[in-house]
Formats: sequence, C-alpha cells, structure tokens
Amino acid sequence: MSRFRLVIAFMFLFLIFVLAGLIIGYFVGDVLGWLIVFACFAALMNLVSYFFSYRLVMWSYRAKLIQENEEPKLFAIVRDISQNAELPMPKIAIADIPVPNAFATGRNKKNAYIVFTRTILNVLNEKELRGVIGHELGHIKHNDILVVTVAATIASALMIGARIFGFNALFGGRRGGQDIIVMVILLVAAVGALMLQLAISRQRELYADEHGAKINNSSEGLISALTKLEMWNSRKPMQNANPATTSLFIVNPLGGSTVKKMFSTHPSTEVRIQKLRDLGI
Repeated sequence: MSRFRLVIAFMFLFLIFVLAGLIIGYFVGDVLGWLIVFACFAALMNLVSYFFSYRLVMWSYRAKLIQENEEPKLFAIVRDISQNAELPMPKIAIADIPVPNAFATGRNKKNAYIVFTRTILNVLNEKELRGVIGHELGHIKHNDILVVTVAATIASALMIGARIFGFNALFGGRRGGQDIIVMVILLVAAVGALMLQLAISRQRELYADEHGAKINNSSEGLISALTKLEMWNSRKPMQNANPATTSLFIVNPLGGSTVKKMFSTHPSTEVRIQKLRDLGI
C-alpha cells in the first residue's frame, strides 16, 4: 500500500508539471516546446527528489549527522525504541535551531534519518523524548518520509521558479508579460504540490502519533511533548523555515495563526491530544 501511495504521489507531481507546461505554452504560444521542457524537468525532478530530496532538506536546515559518542543517551533511547518497533536503527542528526522540534526523512526504512533540533534535547524529558521518537519512527515504518519529502522538495522548486520569473518580470524588459504568466502558473502548480502535502500529511500525523503511543505503551509522554512543542513554536516560530517543508516536523514550526491553521499540514494539537487520550493507554 505504501509503494502504491508513492507511485500515485509521483504521478500526481509529474502531472502538475505537465499541466503547467501546457498552460504556459498556450499563453506564450509554444505548447509543444513548453510541454517537452516541463515533462523533462518533471522527470528529472522526480529522479533527483527520489535519491536526494532528503539530503536537500537536511542541508537546508544545516542538520549534521552525529556519532554515538557525541550523544550516547539519545542513541540508546532511539536504539531501544527502534528495536521495539522492529525497525533498523535510523541515523541521527542535530540541527542548531533555537526552537524545539524534530522530523524524520530519508528514502526508506534502511536509509532513514531522525533530525532533532538542539533545543528539543534540552526542553523535553526522557519520557517526552521517547514519545517524539516513537512518532518519528511511525513515519518511517509507514513509509511516509519519502512521499512527504519529495512533495516538499518539488513545491520548493516550483516556488523558486516562480520567484525567478517574477524577478525577470520586474527587470526583464519586453518579456515581462510572459514572465508574469509563467510566474503565476508556477505559483498555482506549487499550491497543487502543497495541497498534495495536505492530503497526505494530516492523517499520517495521527497514525504516527498512535504508533508513538503504542510502541511506548503510553500516550502521556507524547501528549506532554506535543503540549510543550506547540507552546514553544507558537511563541517563537522558526525563522527562515521553508513553508513547503513544514509537513516534515512533528509540530508546525511556523506558529499558529488562524490562516496558517487552515492550511496547516498538521491536525490541531488539541485534536491530536484527544486522539491520543482516546487510545486509553
């Protein structure tokens, strides 16, 4: 089922690019040319995203792989929960970000990473940290990490493309009108990729929460962690966070305004906590 979801996601993202090429070609006057360009770019992006998207995400947050001698207690906890979940030990990375958060990424169960911000290790106690790790291992076990990371990478690429054409529209002279058309269509395509994230992420967060509670045989650690993380990230949103990658984090790092909640890739923390309480463990 997870492989099927991955294929559907790649097909959907490919179609977004192809449709964008068709529409741009129609308005600019070269349908076949733009279609070929966008189809080739889509194929290239899917290939690059499959093999390198997780590296790009880690690079964007300056996450550095660490060795066991640097954080022996953290490694011991991750190893223990990984064994309980019957998963290979993921690689561990630390991002020097002054807001507590964490995310999982990678290509598959054997090539998975859990990235912790340095602050989360200082803010959460061991029981809470175990809840967070169980949640991230849930994403790894259910093969969410590649689909979400690829969608985030492609949405980011479309947004960057829109900015480039927007800049050209302002300073590019005679082709300004065409560049504006391309910019608008790329922005719409980026929104399409973000909508895919919404469709994938909200339900997957609840599944990962459930996994985190069950693998630890307790929901209290994760409930307490979500409460703390929501408070921190609402008061001090992450600076320079890419909106396309917020679905990766255990809580939305951009804060909690009404508009952001409407388009959030995460269910509300209140809903998540209630679902955890309903498990009765």
